[in-house]
Amino acid sequence: MEKPTVALVYQAVQALYHDPDPAGKERASVWLGELQRSMYAWEMADQLLQLKQDVESCYFAAQTMKMKIQMSFFELPPETHIALRDSLLSHIQSLKDLSPIIVTQLALAIADLALQMASWKGCVHTLIEKYSNDVSSMTFLIEILTVLPEEVHSRSLRIGANRRTEIIEDLAYYSSTVVTLLMTCVEKSGSNEKMLIKVFRCLGSWFNLGVLDSNFMANNQLLMVLFQVLQRDETSTNLHEAASDCVCSALYAIENVDTHMPLALQLFQGVLTLETAYHMAVAREDLDKVLNYCRIFTELCETFLETTVRSPGQGMGDLRTLELLLICAGHPQYEVVEISFNFWYRLGENLYKTNDPALHGIFRPYIQRLLHGLARHCQLDPDHEGIPEDTDDFGEFRMRVSDLVKDVIFLVGSMECFSQLYSTLKEGNPPWEVTEAVLFIMAAIAKSVDPENNPTLTEVLEQVVLLPETVHIAVRYTSIELVGEMSEVVDRNPRFLAPLYVTDPVLNYLMKGLREKTLASVAAKAIHNICSVCRDHMAQHFQGLLDIARALDSFALTTEAAVGLLKGTALVLARLPLEKIAECLSDLCAVQVMALKKLLSQDPRNGKAADPTVWLDRLAVIFRHTNPIVENGQTHPCQKVIQEIWPVLSETLNTHQADNRIVERCCRCLRFAVRCVGKGSASLLQPLVTQMVSVYQVYPHSCFLYLGSILVDEYGMEEGCRQGLLDMLQALCMPTFQLLEQTNGLRNHPDTVDDLFRLATRFVQRSPITLLSSGIIVHIIQCAIAATTLDHRDANCSVMKFVRDLIHTGVSNDHEDDFDLRKQLIGQAMGQHGQQLVTQLMHTCCFCLPPYTLPDVAEVLWEIMVFDRPTFCRWLESALKGLPKETSGGAVTVTHKQLTDFHKQVTSAEECKQVCWAIREFTRLFR
Repeated sequence: MEKPTVALVYQAVQALYHDPDPAGKERASVWLGELQRSMYAWEMADQLLQLKQDVESCYFAAQTMKMKIQMSFFELPPETHIALRDSLLSHIQSLKDLSPIIVTQLALAIADLALQMASWKGCVHTLIEKYSNDVSSMTFLIEILTVLPEEVHSRSLRIGANRRTEIIEDLAYYSSTVVTLLMTCVEKSGSNEKMLIKVFRCLGSWFNLGVLDSNFMANNQLLMVLFQVLQRDETSTNLHEAASDCVCSALYAIENVDTHMPLALQLFQGVLTLETAYHMAVAREDLDKVLNYCRIFTELCETFLETTVRSPGQGMGDLRTLELLLICAGHPQYEVVEISFNFWYRLGENLYKTNDPALHGIFRPYIQRLLHGLARHCQLDPDHEGIPEDTDDFGEFRMRVSDLVKDVIFLVGSMECFSQLYSTLKEGNPPWEVTEAVLFIMAAIAKSVDPENNPTLTEVLEQVVLLPETVHIAVRYTSIELVGEMSEVVDRNPRFLAPLYVTDPVLNYLMKGLREKTLASVAAKAIHNICSVCRDHMAQHFQGLLDIARALDSFALTTEAAVGLLKGTALVLARLPLEKIAECLSDLCAVQVMALKKLLSQDPRNGKAADPTVWLDRLAVIFRHTNPIVENGQTHPCQKVIQEIWPVLSETLNTHQADNRIVERCCRCLRFAVRCVGKGSASLLQPLVTQMVSVYQVYPHSCFLYLGSILVDEYGMEEGCRQGLLDMLQALCMPTFQLLEQTNGLRNHPDTVDDLFRLATRFVQRSPITLLSSGIIVHIIQCAIAATTLDHRDANCSVMKFVRDLIHTGVSNDHEDDFDLRKQLIGQAMGQHGQQLVTQLMHTCCFCLPPYTLPDVAEVLWEIMVFDRPTFCRWLESALKGLPKETSGGAVTVTHKQLTDFHKQVTSAEECKQVCWAIREFTRLFR
């Protein structure tokens, strides 16, 4: 890009916002993006801000400045930093009245500069000294002071742990000055709402950073102002929200209550005074305020959770905190109680760990009241028509209720609760919506009730399956869900599964549902559950299940429900006598195979063949779950069926070879077919590999690599198959390397990286010497070293596992005959690539990878060290010497002592987790 003129940049910004032609907007956007990435952006942004022509150009310039400081600060020589700072402060002062969003962008730019610019000492003090006496500058000063603490932990800034610690200490030192400034603002501005909102936002930001002195804050007037605003009925919605956010931040900041006692007490007492204000907001039907109060009450309970469990009813373990949450649970809007769910879950978890019956007894009444409230909230509207919706907001709320009930039910007792719920149905005659909600909660806890000799459970099941078809459809829907959840009870009472279509009460009830459009999918899911749990009892019903499977598309089922039914049928099929399995499997697959044949015989429409994925997915689920017990020496009963189906799958694969989605489904189907019969699929090996390799040369779908890994897993230990599998690997690697060597090839094809290294890892596990003796191993290791930088969870995990397992083969199973050869081959590979690998891994974990990948890196380093510790020590020392010691802003990234300490911690580690801890701490210096 050549250096543009300011006029040209201004023209492009105008086009971006005002060009009526979308193509013109797009061209402007691309060009401006290129400008932002170039060195010229600094100067252009500065000039646009000086010109101050309009909001759009100033916003673009302010945003560009922020981006450049965040992402490209290293482009500026250190001697320009002071000029940049002065220029930004001048811009924010001259543009303060143009637009708040421009002020925010410039405030962020100044904050990010201050954090990176080591020579700017005591920036908070400088700013307050310079601007605090000028009322007109107060808005942007407070904006800078708000975003500064927020940016300290920003992921966009890699300032490192040393600099971050220095900054936090600096901000802590000046924190009381900031709070005093904020209090002065409040006093001067009186009841100016905008200023109060800014003050509360700023205070919240400092609370979030955790640098405010709790003794100083406990006696500070600002805290009183906060609670006064929240107690006042006439407080506006925006101010109320800002004050609520601030109190929540304060409560979060004192999570470790014992070290913040004075402030904790003030906040505790302050929040308890808000109960009246909550009731007033309810009376005025002001939902925004109600939600804010509930957030505050929940945060209070979360903060004092351990105190409440440790000393319930005493001091700050006062159970009035739980009362506040139960008052909120009584609000008619379900969104209010939903805010508190995480607290109730954590309380349940805490009490479960303590396992103290007396303590459980104290909290049981609160949980009972909560469950009562939740059952009421789960009620559908009396005028609701049709079945309960799963996917809307209310449906998702009910699913969260179901999860919460499962987590806390142990405190009340599953059986006791189940019986109470049942008695409300049995003794009263509640309206349909109450019945449905009770059945819904019963379904949530049914599995946690002990089904052994339990007359209540059997009575419930007997009554539910007798529900007449005249009850509300939602009641029938939820009752079917309950039956599915009670599959353990059915299994303990096989009388419920008498012969199908005659007197069998449970399957009869579910079959009625299956035939009705709105109930079909939930009934299918219930049948699937019963098949999964009652496989042996259901074997007598296999013919009935087969009839359902044959007529699957005559029922109004979702794709998931149809596949679930086939899964249930396959699980039962695997329990049939061995001699019957082949014929029954053939019958079960016939419908899908016929459909695939029919699709293959049709002429393509518009040059495109019809989509076979439904049938491929159904075959896949049948193969996946037909797992009969086959003794050694017996022919696998599924072998013949899979051999018969192979030509159809092969032809489908050929027909759709260009379509990644369909090829993926074909490979998935073949994967489960191979897994189903294991070594029994040997006759498919040659034709399958030939077809995979031939299609992959033209269409490199990564699923072929995955399927290859399954074949290596099954056959890699068979002497006669090893060379053929190695040939397959080499044939698949060539197009793979071509793909990954393109510009950004690794980043653009993470699935290919993932599947390639799964395949290579299977080879290492099943036949290491075959792979290590081949010419391809050098290229695979080089590719692995390059791919360690890839920030993609699955792909990176596969790469690290391959490298770890590869090196591990040099030390594992040292009693086996091939150990010396393995050790020698790994030694050669490490001699060739070891230094490069260690250097790359250190660079990668400091600059490229997120923290969750570090345990995998640690395992690789550990394996290298176990293989050859003295050499590893030298490699690590060399890698550490190559790391940068200073940031572009002049701050020390890592000291010599930190480098030597880290080297010592890693090289003297006696177990892998010590290496992991050391890497975690060390990489923080570069984040």
